[in-house]
Amino acid sequence: MEQKNKHYFLKGLLIIQTLGLLIYSVITIQNDGANFLARAQEFATSMTWMGQFALDFQCYLILSALWIAWRDKFSLNSIIIAIVAMILGIIVFAPYLLYLLSKEKGDLKRILIGNR
Repeated sequence: MEQKNKHYFLKGLLIIQTLGLLIYSVITIQNDGANFLARAQEFATSMTWMGQFALDFQCYLILSALWIAWRDKFSLNSIIIAIVAMILGIIVFAPYLLYLLSKEKGDLKRILIGNR
């Protein structure tokens, strides 16, 4: 099987995650407003399981942002994408991975480490 024909499951998962979170976010904004940073901060400082989850999730977002910036040698574009992905999460990160899958023709090593 050719390299470009692989990864259908991953591509499908990334598309479903992006669309699912976009839809969920629109509904949440309609119900709760768009001030998600204040709500996230509220959860993170609550010292509850919801706060623990919010803090744990923020750690993942920071690590993924660092990887995005590192992968492209901390170029200006990679830093901008990393910051936006750290704030918006999978809504940006999944399409970024889809872009990399296409750009690197499915080569997972190149996707992970870029030009290193």
